[in-house]
Amino acid sequence: MTFPDESLRLPSAAIPDGCRDWTTARAADWSAALPPRWTFLRVRRAVAAGLATLVLCVGALVAMAGGLWPFVAAGFAVYVLWVLARPELVWVGAPLLLFALAAEASSKSWALTALGVVVVLGSWALVAVRLRARGEQVRRALEAAGGVAAPVPGAEAPVRRGQLLFVLGFVALGLGVLTGSTAGLWGAAEDQEGAWSATVFLAGLGATALASAWLGRQRTVALRGAAAPVLRVLVRDDAQGSTEVYAADDLAAERPLFTVELTSFDEDDEEDEGDGDEGEAVDDDELRRVLLGLDDDTLGPVREAVLYGAPFDGAEVLVVSADEDPEQPPLMEWSAGPVRPLLPDAGRRRVAKHREQAADSLRLELQGRELAEQQAAVSQVRRWRAGWLDWLAAAFLVSWGLWLVWGWFDEPGFSSWTVVFIPLLGLYGAVRVPMKLAWRVTADRSGVWVTGLRGPHHVPWDDLRFVRRRSLELKIDWQDGGWAVSAPRWAWLQRRRGLTHPYDALAAELTAMRLDATLRPTGESGAADRGRPVWPVAAVLAVVWVVALVAAR
Repeated sequence: MTFPDESLRLPSAAIPDGCRDWTTARAADWSAALPPRWTFLRVRRAVAAGLATLVLCVGALVAMAGGLWPFVAAGFAVYVLWVLARPELVWVGAPLLLFALAAEASSKSWALTALGVVVVLGSWALVAVRLRARGEQVRRALEAAGGVAAPVPGAEAPVRRGQLLFVLGFVALGLGVLTGSTAGLWGAAEDQEGAWSATVFLAGLGATALASAWLGRQRTVALRGAAAPVLRVLVRDDAQGSTEVYAADDLAAERPLFTVELTSFDEDDEEDEGDGDEGEAVDDDELRRVLLGLDDDTLGPVREAVLYGAPFDGAEVLVVSADEDPEQPPLMEWSAGPVRPLLPDAGRRRVAKHREQAADSLRLELQGRELAEQQAAVSQVRRWRAGWLDWLAAAFLVSWGLWLVWGWFDEPGFSSWTVVFIPLLGLYGAVRVPMKLAWRVTADRSGVWVTGLRGPHHVPWDDLRFVRRRSLELKIDWQDGGWAVSAPRWAWLQRRRGLTHPYDALAAELTAMRLDATLRPTGESGAADRGRPVWPVAAVLAVVWVVALVAAR
């Protein structure tokens, strides 16, 4: 991974006349209009979803205990999601929550009601500060553009923004209706309260998706409807599939201004649809290429680009940028998600993290090659297997499952959902635990063998795409499939102690073999080296689990 001082050049024909550079000074003026960090300007989607789920669980417990209406409990969970991820909807959600709290105040705890009112009013004020700052961001972006505007290229293309969200929204609404219509079938009164909480939450998720789709589509249509302000910038694709936007003179990519998810529209798509099997093969190859790129841990090169549209928190934009292949025409990409600004300190920390990851990747690459060279000299077959971290992961999984089951057995009665959930949980564990304890990866001269339920699977070296560790997961990907296993990881402890996670070492060594044929083992592995099928152990565990449940109840 490199941080070049030269960017890929955008052809002059793709740059509108009079288009100004968005320089570092002008970009800093735009960043100064961003709201403070405490307005939840940039919260990870996983964090927002996790907090909303946590609030839902807590609210459902309070509702089942009689402290809240289930509608209010689920409403708070949806409201948290809106505050963090879709602040425009808070103007609707906050008054509704206040009205609901007032309606139930006479029959509920005044302390709980007061706490709810304070939370709603406080978050409403934070969102107001964040939304008010958007107007100043637009004004400063227009000043940076100097009044230069240009017709948006590809404006006649079909508007695809929001299609997936519309589908997801209607699916969530349908699940909410299904849950609500069957709430009366749940046995205990507490379960019925929980079912109504889930109904309102699913309906809120559906409304969120539909509103997000509508807002994104409306802003995209507005961008296409008239000449848009233009700015020259630099862009780079990050490892998570988003695009980082930099000032035009930030050649070293030191300070990203914002990130945005982009998607391209191929004007020849409709023609390709009529090409039969050949067109489908091209689409499959392109899909595999895109998915492989999303799984890549490396950053893309810095590229010159033209930004269409005044950027602000939540904006929709069009980016015309230089292609990584100089022989290809410029890329034209529409935003597939809203603009997400980065405060100056956050942008610098992001770049510092990129550099740290690059240094770690280089260290692991050298370490993996050195280890592969050593093993090639002394071993004709290379084997890896589950270690103590995998045993620890299996112990966590079993302990969690037993804790849930113990609570089920400890209840005087049983609710409807436990009848379905507990057996399925045990069957899942019966499959996952043997895989965690008995996985094996073997490399020989013909390729790589990986453990599977039905037996070892052989992957020729030419079909192997990548081997890498991402988060807690070790993933091996090949032409027609993939394999993964997970185990605990503490990155801060590893860096502090100078330790290497076993998954990192495996990925680095196997990657070195994939890239350099001279480092591959020279022998042929036998059946004992490759491991055995896991399904017999999984079947025995599943039978034991079912028999234990029947005998216990």
